[in-house]
Amino acid sequence: MEPAVLWTPSAEWKEHSNLSYYAKWLGIHYDVSVHNYKALWEWSVQHVDLFWKSITEHFDIIWHNPYSIVISDDAMPHTKWFEGGTLNYAEHVFRNANSEYPAIIFQSEQQALTSVSWEMLKNDTAALQTYLIAQGIKPGDRIAGYLPNIPEASVALLASMAIGAVWSSCSPDFGVESVIERFKQIEPRILIAADGYSYNGKTFSRLDAVKQIKTALPSVEKVIIIPYLDKVSIEENVEAEKWNDIMQTAFNELTFMPLPFEHPVWILYSSGTTGVPKAITHSHGGVLLEHYKYLWFHNDIKPCEIFFWFTTTGWMMWNYLHGALLAGATIVLYDGSPGYPDLNVLWKLAEQTGLHHFGTSAPYIMACKKAGIRPRESYDLSALRSISSTGSPLPPEGFDYVYENIKKDVWLCSMSGGTDVCTAFVGGVPWRNVYEGEIQGRALGCSMYAFDEEGNAVSDEVGEMVITKPMPSMPVYFWNDPDFEKYTASYFETYPGIWRHGDWLKITPRDGVVILGRSDATLNRQGVRIGTAEIYRAVDKIDKVKDSLIVNIELTGGGDYMPLFVVMKDGILLDEEIKLLIKATLRTTYSPRHVPDEIIEVKDLPYTISGKKMEMPVKKILMGKPVNEGAVKNPESLEFFKRFAEVKKI
Repeated sequence: MEPAVLWTPSAEWKEHSNLSYYAKWLGIHYDVSVHNYKALWEWSVQHVDLFWKSITEHFDIIWHNPYSIVISDDAMPHTKWFEGGTLNYAEHVFRNANSEYPAIIFQSEQQALTSVSWEMLKNDTAALQTYLIAQGIKPGDRIAGYLPNIPEASVALLASMAIGAVWSSCSPDFGVESVIERFKQIEPRILIAADGYSYNGKTFSRLDAVKQIKTALPSVEKVIIIPYLDKVSIEENVEAEKWNDIMQTAFNELTFMPLPFEHPVWILYSSGTTGVPKAITHSHGGVLLEHYKYLWFHNDIKPCEIFFWFTTTGWMMWNYLHGALLAGATIVLYDGSPGYPDLNVLWKLAEQTGLHHFGTSAPYIMACKKAGIRPRESYDLSALRSISSTGSPLPPEGFDYVYENIKKDVWLCSMSGGTDVCTAFVGGVPWRNVYEGEIQGRALGCSMYAFDEEGNAVSDEVGEMVITKPMPSMPVYFWNDPDFEKYTASYFETYPGIWRHGDWLKITPRDGVVILGRSDATLNRQGVRIGTAEIYRAVDKIDKVKDSLIVNIELTGGGDYMPLFVVMKDGILLDEEIKLLIKATLRTTYSPRHVPDEIIEVKDLPYTISGKKMEMPVKKILMGKPVNEGAVKNPESLEFFKRFAEVKKI
């Protein structure tokens, strides 16, 4: 059956979408005539060079030196883009400076709403740039941030970009060892850190952690401390420069270093579930073009609108959030827990700021659903045009919840991408209906397909998510991987020359997309492949269950063992009645193969630092294999599984 239509764009909406303006522009400048989104997408992936060339022209990219060719003939991952051309990401941000709207709106658990003008942002960025240049920082040098989601972190990012330094950040809730194993790989010269952070109504000093990190990183020449918790003074025993002193020193005018298109802009990190986190390096030009394309066409951000994403500096969405400045939008930063003092805090923020675009994660939407909150009854969300969701697949019930309890006439943009490209492969399409449980479509310029085990493209059935043609925001390389060994192993071993992302994907008859969880955590149940997202979708229907995690272990002799681990809501114990309800729900919603062999109650489940559920470490533990606990946000959660494995002896 065709899923329910939850939202339909009006003729006026479609006509005034950024995508429509681009389509008209293509007709004038490229003689390309398209009448629907699928035709536009097909043109963008069939004519990769023309598409990305058109992006540089449509957005009037500032070239300091012209490029010679758009794309080289080298196969992925060695493809080169816009060779010879020089530009700077930060320059495109600041050309939107104006006195009418703020650049940043900020709120935290400790601080009421405040705003940062474009003039203030530019001056602070210039002050930090002046300091960095005085320290001898050159293009290619690394600057590391151990920072909450605060305006000072945005300043540090932009100042690094402007001079061609390579930015990398971790949020202060990362443990010391986790930070060290990331930053040690990239050998930063400057470390910028806050004295602490607040979360869930509590404050946490990080001064001792900063000292430990500095000691472990001999490459660090200077530490800069931001007084976030203590606005008056910093402990004297921290050997560091003081942020406020730098901001109050005379500074030069902000300048922008012309950089090669593929010059590194920042380093992000994989979750580290299979070893030390990989240092994924992106380029100035690659993410610049990608962020223009995605935020402009697939989020439909317009100048002077207000754009928010709940994130930390340790998640790629923080970098992505700053891309909205390219559109001349005001970005909203929130630092703290999305559940403190309760789950209404971000909806209250949406009302107070007059948000146009609200970005969050699927788990947050589902948490709001389970908590029974109804934001549309409590807050004025009349300005809200879109709600975006990522991080994990949003189940159909999440779609229904948005339209029933948040806003009836909002554009829901479920999307999926990754740290790998610092964007989304699939997401919002302002010309299309929103169908229950479906992502609207594949992004322009993203040649994505579902492949079966033989490498054939399939439609309306589950397959491996693959990208058959290069995108400029694919990593230029992994840091300290000169022969591209880690890079190739990560994406190109299954289908040589074709990017395998590691997700299960289904392209629907409507050309929409359904993501069914990670393929490396696939449940191969009696020869039938089951996506973990299907299990979670069904279990989420059971009100007494707070969270769940499932793995399937193939046993010698052809059998398998599929346990389901559940976290119960406070005050509720897992009993036989609930177990029978879970099994019946899975059987009737999907099939008998979806029913686990055993249901076990646990107090907590492992998540990555960026908030993704970690099936693979649990599976490895149960199979007696070692895991990298540094990648786990809450490593204490693994202790249960270690004890369980000893007793179970799988």
